[in-house]
Amino acid sequence: MSKNIYVGNLPFSTSNDDLNGLFAEFGEVISAKVIRDKFTDRSRGFGFVEMENDEEADKAIAALNEKEIDGRALKIDEAKPRRTGGRD
Repeated sequence: MSKNIYVGNLPFSTSNDDLNGLFAEFGEVISAKVIRDKFTDRSRGFGFVEMENDEEADKAIAALNEKEIDGRALKIDEAKPRRTGGRD
């Protein structure tokens, strides 16, 4: 079963390929996506990575959480399922 990982506090210059490379050191990455603003196409400073293997994903989370990249400490955790419906 694959694991979806939230990656926050990304440098705004981070690309999908950069994000993929960061996690590929720990195992097989299914997808890596930096979330971009739909109007300006600028990074919103966070993204999601899906990894094939739960154990490898857990190792990546442990190793990369709080890792500093371009002066920003990453915030990494298992992604929570998306809520449906409107805003609260």
